[in-house]
Amino acid sequence: MQQILVVEDNPDIALQVQRFLEANGYRTHHIVKGDDVVDYVRENKPDLVIMDLVIPGKDGLQCCSEIREFSNIPVIMLTGKSEEVDRLIGLEAGADDYMCKPFSAPELVMRVQAILRRTSEHVYYSIFSLDDEKHKVSYKGNEIPLTSLEFSLYRLLFKNPERIYSRQQIIDMVYSNVGDITDRTIDSHIKNIRKKLKDSGVKENIIESVYGAGYRFRLPA
Repeated sequence: MQQILVVEDNPDIALQVQRFLEANGYRTHHIVKGDDVVDYVRENKPDLVIMDLVIPGKDGLQCCSEIREFSNIPVIMLTGKSEEVDRLIGLEAGADDYMCKPFSAPELVMRVQAILRRTSEHVYYSIFSLDDEKHKVSYKGNEIPLTSLEFSLYRLLFKNPERIYSRQQIIDMVYSNVGDITDRTIDSHIKNIRKKLKDSGVKENIIESVYGAGYRFRLPA
């Protein structure tokens, strides 16, 4: 049974979230203070963290940043802040998703389910594989030599197959802390990734351009 860590100092919200998660077959553990979060994640390795941004002790951003130093566990941020800059800060700190209060508990459960379906330590689609810990992409067991920036872009598309990302969304979600990234830069990275996939024996165009919209990962036939 998958375990979800709920980090929330409001007991009513925490109880509501736990009840919905447990009704959908998840185990839960509740932590109130941010100071206790990182050690718990390191020692117990939950499958996903739902974390309020403003909590006693270390705040959610600091906790998420410290977790990202040793783990790629999915993190969903809960917060009363709804400004775009706050969402981007959360994503930059390593959060996988962001929900603003008040929120729908059933929607939160659906987001948890969606994230857990597509993320794990090793994600495999047929003969393709991606290793988050080692930052490696492979095809038929052979590593594809992507740069760090190329890996980050490939990872976003690979873990969300068929979802279309605009160039601006890619910049915001992958390169928000990298300077001088433009639409042309994204196109260049895509071109390089495609060439390296082709050189590794991938015949299908799995990184597809969607005219006027952006890019998506197409699952091989």
